[in-house]
Amino acid sequence: MSVTTVGPPCAQPGCSGTVVDGWCDVCGSPAPAAASPSAFASTAVGPTGRCAQPGCGGTVVDGWCDVCGSPAAAPPGQPAAQASAEEEVAAAQAAQESGAVSTRTRGSSRLGSTALGSSRLAGASRATRRAGSGSQRLRAVRLGAGLTRVPPAPVVDAAHAVLTDASVPESKRFCARCGKPVGRARHDQPGRPEGFCSSCGAPYSFTPKLRAGDLVGGQYEVAGCLAHGGLGWIYLARDKNVSDRWVVLKGLLNSGDPDALAAAIAERQFLAAVEHPLIVEIYNFVTHDGAGYIVMEYVGGVSLKQILKERMRAHGGTFDPLPVDQALAYVLEVLPAFTYLHDLGLLYCDFKPDNLIQVGDAVKLIDLGGVRRADDEDSAIYGTVGYQAPEVARVGPSVASDIYTIGRTLTVLMTEFRGYQTTYVDSLPPADTTPVFAAHDSLHRLLLKACAPDPADRFSSADELRVQLLGVLREVVAAKVAGTAVTSAASVLFEAPAITGGLLEATDLPALRVDTTDPQHAWLSLVSADDPAERLAALQAAPALSPEVLLAQARAALELGRPDLVAQAVDTMLRVDPWEWRAVWVSGLSALAQGDLPAAQAAFNAVYGQVPGELAPKLALALACERGGEPAVAEGLYTTCASTDANYVAAGAFGLARLRSARGDVAGAVAALDLVPSTSRAFSDSRRLRAVALAGPGADLPQLSQALGSLEGVRLDTTERGLLIAGILERALSRVVSVPGSAPGAGAPGGPAAGTLTVGRYAATPDTLRDGLEATYRELARNEADDARSHAWVDRANAVRRWTLR
Repeated sequence: MSVTTVGPPCAQPGCSGTVVDGWCDVCGSPAPAAASPSAFASTAVGPTGRCAQPGCGGTVVDGWCDVCGSPAAAPPGQPAAQASAEEEVAAAQAAQESGAVSTRTRGSSRLGSTALGSSRLAGASRATRRAGSGSQRLRAVRLGAGLTRVPPAPVVDAAHAVLTDASVPESKRFCARCGKPVGRARHDQPGRPEGFCSSCGAPYSFTPKLRAGDLVGGQYEVAGCLAHGGLGWIYLARDKNVSDRWVVLKGLLNSGDPDALAAAIAERQFLAAVEHPLIVEIYNFVTHDGAGYIVMEYVGGVSLKQILKERMRAHGGTFDPLPVDQALAYVLEVLPAFTYLHDLGLLYCDFKPDNLIQVGDAVKLIDLGGVRRADDEDSAIYGTVGYQAPEVARVGPSVASDIYTIGRTLTVLMTEFRGYQTTYVDSLPPADTTPVFAAHDSLHRLLLKACAPDPADRFSSADELRVQLLGVLREVVAAKVAGTAVTSAASVLFEAPAITGGLLEATDLPALRVDTTDPQHAWLSLVSADDPAERLAALQAAPALSPEVLLAQARAALELGRPDLVAQAVDTMLRVDPWEWRAVWVSGLSALAQGDLPAAQAAFNAVYGQVPGELAPKLALALACERGGEPAVAEGLYTTCASTDANYVAAGAFGLARLRSARGDVAGAVAALDLVPSTSRAFSDSRRLRAVALAGPGADLPQLSQALGSLEGVRLDTTERGLLIAGILERALSRVVSVPGSAPGAGAPGGPAAGTLTVGRYAATPDTLRDGLEATYRELARNEADDARSHAWVDRANAVRRWTLR
């Protein structure tokens, strides 16, 4: 059996280690040759002595200098590499002879392993691969972020995608120079696809320039036309140089249009620099008969516009928008592509359902003909009416205008957006006429921000939009499922709410997460005073003001009850940055603490509009509405919180219970408290509140029995449990003795017979209930530390016991 050889203490100065297998187990130095066990006596040891390198004062240890790391000089007539190899062989032989195992070879591969797979089929004629494909948990589904499922799009056979009638509809024929209609029918005669504009005389041509069989650039064999768009015809071809793979050739709609030519060249240049899995890939740029063509990847999927058309066709010509969760999933998936383009200083400019292709369970952004650099002030701007931001014609495109097109596209996908190119070309339809907006308020608020008239009021980046869109998707999916949330997702902006005991205060609301990119973050981490007055004094001496410093000052002022100082910090923040919603959040907390409920509602509602995918503003607004006479709004917000995130279930359920109890809906309050799962830290509080709700004034014996049952198996303070049980039994006794000789409900049609009801484990009779009350009172007396109060409980027990009354 192999053994580990333990040697003497390490000889290195200051080291407390022990030599194990020839090496120190602390500093790693080799053992002196004289101290080595006999088993290593034959082991070759590297040269020792002073280092021979010029200017180095090190010592050679085990063949290497301990200062400069140079190898020791090899003995005369022997190469250094050979000496090293022989030393290793000698050391290995010595270790093998001694039976020692080096600590440097402790890999797990030398251990035994339970047989799996083909090794378990040793007796079979041959090993066969299992038929199953493995757990579906290991298959990553891209669309839907794991929250919802989007039906995969079938792969479109390229050969079947070729148009049989390659023509541009007359309604889409316009002069490239003046924009007037051309090629239109007259006197029952069809319009000409080629000719001259009657307004400016410019020539036009809408006929394809390539035919099936044409060889473009000596490499690409044309199969036919796929589609036509704003920048030209799109052809399908085979790459004869690369395994006959399908490619797409995109040419100009009108080769005489200089803007179109420039845009086509720009598309080639931008695509050549763009490499992203969500963006179509460009392969080449070729010319044929004097015209230029872009060669790009063939994406064998369907566009979202085609999906909408197919849904309409399947519903007999009636528009059938996408389900909200699917529309959100599509847009959520493509947003990283926008982030990538914006990081490169590029703007997409013309996003719409036509330009997003679904391939299986993934999407691709196509048609980058409208892409331009953010600092480009000269090239033509391409966009589509109904999607393009209103300010583009005046100040040009921007990241904000791209955000606008995303919001408009999302609206078109999931609503019957009538008039989006006319009546509502620069606005959204009202919520009261749009069922989707009425059903999903957070979604409506997100679209209002994405499509705000002022570009500065929109999301500042595609990443910011994506974070909020993901939160909205969680809400939408949760609304389709009965019950409460069982999972949670950490917010990047807010901490989780505090677990409350049934009441919700401003201090229980989620706290803002600290922005670690704040310039004063490092300094703030040194401020550790617990006393708010001392902390505020330290914060006021900050080396420089920053948003986090001002927020910290406001929090300290809140703890001190100084609304004037809170207002001062808030005003400073908003003066520097009018879009700083965190300042408004703090002002809402201050207003709530002062009881200024209208101001609190206004503040939290504003924050809700800025971060519509977050639950914290909804919880805060629900509390302000609950206290401020808006119970319907509060109930909807509490319901959203409880159904969306497990961290918000308790706060939402307790809020619903308070609202329903206030209007006398005992059953509704109990149902709300039942939403808190047994795994929650708030479960005990929910059962306690359930018992209180059921045992309220006017409770009948079945309700009192349920109240007592609510306390079974729940961990509560002994005195608190005793007080609750005593209260329930007192009400039950009062109900029983109010109708001598019978239980309430006895004799009524379908009602219980006298004496058949129970309250917990006690029969609903005066004597049994008195026995239960006496035992409960005496238990309270034993647990009472104050003698006077303990004697009072004993007196009550003596007064209620059955034989005292005889």
